[in-house]
Amino acid sequence: MLKWSPWALLPLSFSLFTAGGLWVVYYIAVSDGTIAPLGSPYRGNGSLYAPYISIAGNNPPASCVFSEVMNLSAFLGFLIAILRYLQLKHRIQVWLNVVTLVGFSFVCFGLTLVGNFQLFHQTIIHNIGTFMTFVLGTLFCWVQSFITLRVNMNNEGKVVGVARFLLSAVITVCMVVYMTLMSQKLHVQAAQWQWALVMSFLTFFGTFAIEFRHSSFEAVCIELCVQPVSVSEPPTEIPMNKHEM
Repeated sequence: MLKWSPWALLPLSFSLFTAGGLWVVYYIAVSDGTIAPLGSPYRGNGSLYAPYISIAGNNPPASCVFSEVMNLSAFLGFLIAILRYLQLKHRIQVWLNVVTLVGFSFVCFGLTLVGNFQLFHQTIIHNIGTFMTFVLGTLFCWVQSFITLRVNMNNEGKVVGVARFLLSAVITVCMVVYMTLMSQKLHVQAAQWQWALVMSFLTFFGTFAIEFRHSSFEAVCIELCVQPVSVSEPPTEIPMNKHEM
C-alpha cells in the first residue's frame, strides 16, 4: 500500500513538463539561428535576437512546440489550482481560498495568451499574458507561502512555508532584476534572468507535491432522475390503441 498519494505526481509533472518543453523550444530556436545562446556575452553581429523565452517561441517550428507546451501547462496548472482549493476548503477563510483560485486561473489564462499570440505578431495581447503570468503568479506565490505557514498541514507547514517564502523572494528579485536590465537594454542579461525567473516559478509549483502526497481526490458522478423507478416495481403497461387491438 502506498504511503503517499499518486496526486503528488501532478505538480511534479507540471513543473518537469513545462521546464522540459521550454528548453526544447530554446534548443530549436538556437539551432535555427533565431536567438543567441544564453551563454553568449554579446548579441553578436545583430542577426540573432536575445534569448528571451517569447522570442524563442516566436517562429515555427519552435512556435508550434511553444504553443502546445503553454496550453498543456495552463490546463495542468488550472487543475492544480482547483485541487489546492479543495484541499484548503475547510482550513482557511472562504474569501481567501476563492481569491487564490481566481487569481491563479488568470495566471493560467495568461499562459494561453503567451503561447498562442506570438510576440512579434500580437505584441499587446502577448504582453498582457506576460503581465498576468508574472505579476499575478508572483502574488500567488506570496499568498500561498502565507497560507502554508498558517495552515501548517501535517505539521510540515513551517518548514515548507519558509522554503516557499524564500522561493517567493527569489522570484521577486529575479523579476525586478529582469525588468531593470530590460529597461537598460541589456537584453542578453535580461533574458538570462527571465529564464531564472521561470525556473524559480516552476520549482515553487512543484512543491505542492508535498501537500498533495497526503490527499486523495475523487470525482463523483450522480445521475439525477426526475422520476426514480424502483427495481421492485413491475413495469407499467402501455395502453394499446383501439385500432391495434
